Amino acid sequence: MIFVKYHMDAMMRSVGLILLFYLTGFVCSEQPPSLNVSCLVVNLEYVHCTWNGQESPKVNYTFHSRFLYDKPPEFHECDAYILDNRTIIGCNQTYIKLLRRRLDPFIIKLMPLSDGVTQEQKHMLKSKVKLNPPTNLTVTNDSDSNLWFFWNHSAGVSTCVESQVRHRINFNKWEITNVRGRSHTINLPSSSCRYELQARSTIQENCGASNLWSDWSESAFWGSMKESNSTDTSRLSGAMSVWTPVLYAVGLLILIILVTALVHHERLRIIFIPIVPGKNLNRIMIEGSVEEWLHISKGVKEGFKAHFNERACSVREYRQVLQSASDSSGGSAASLGSDQTDGSVSENDSTFDSCSSAALTSPGSSEERQDGE
Repeated sequence: MIFVKYHMDAMMRSVGLILLFYLTGFVCSEQPPSLNVSCLVVNLEYVHCTWNGQESPKVNYTFHSRFLYDKPPEFHECDAYILDNRTIIGCNQTYIKLLRRRLDPFIIKLMPLSDGVTQEQKHMLKSKVKLNPPTNLTVTNDSDSNLWFFWNHSAGVSTCVESQVRHRINFNKWEITNVRGRSHTINLPSSSCRYELQARSTIQENCGASNLWSDWSESAFWGSMKESNSTDTSRLSGAMSVWTPVLYAVGLLILIILVTALVHHERLRIIFIPIVPGKNLNRIMIEGSVEEWLHISKGVKEGFKAHFNERACSVREYRQVLQSASDSSGGSAASLGSDQTDGSVSENDSTFDSCSSAALTSPGSSEERQDGE
């Protein structure tokens, strides 16, 4: 009996523990998870808060907030809620004098619309200020030959703002410079280069420095490649890129037509030369059998041979003796010589007529005439 009673007591204790664990887990599961709220001051105009940025909450909450040292210490409900698929995920709460009030702790209160537990949190907004980018960027080339860069800050924050300027030349690496105020100077710029400048801003140290910089402003350009010129150049290069393949195709077609016409009219002859033989090169050069190596056709070889079919003609030298009018006694001899000459000429009329290169000698000397006498 004692043993049975001991086991019954142990079983009752085990059941009690199980019930306790079950009830505890049920109660804990009913508690809503703690919300991860993130807040920052935007351009010293309003406080921007969001919760559960990675996933939307399952329950809608109303947002109430105030600064710790507000008088009277009253919570103010959100002015503009941020929705995502009909679920409230954030709030933009407007405040005045945020340049000073952000130094105080910021208290928020999230109250579920349905049954649930109200969550209250405290945030420090001193270093969480993000300004709007600078506006109205202008670039001028002053009379001192320096390049001046100007911009404007948002209204109400110009007294406590420091800026950064970055510029680059011809799309090279950015150069960043910290400046105070709303202007920056580049000494002796080159008009043949393209300058691009941007600016951003944050809260100065003496006003409670912020860890956040504004976004970079829109670019301002100066030089030979301004924004409009760069846009026109990009459009022109795009048009040229479209027409470039067409121009290449037309040029190739014209080249093919020209080569075909030259080959057809035998103004251009294409000969494919084979690979130079290594071992037989000396034999080819000594024997002169280049035609066998080049594989020149018989028709081409015959075309390079000379054709001389002209008839050869003989050349003879003729001598003509002229009769002197003053010498009457030598008339018969001169007549005889003249007859003989005429006879010789008549015998070779055909030969003389066929050869146009026959030569005539000059008249005989005085000694020959005396011998005739």
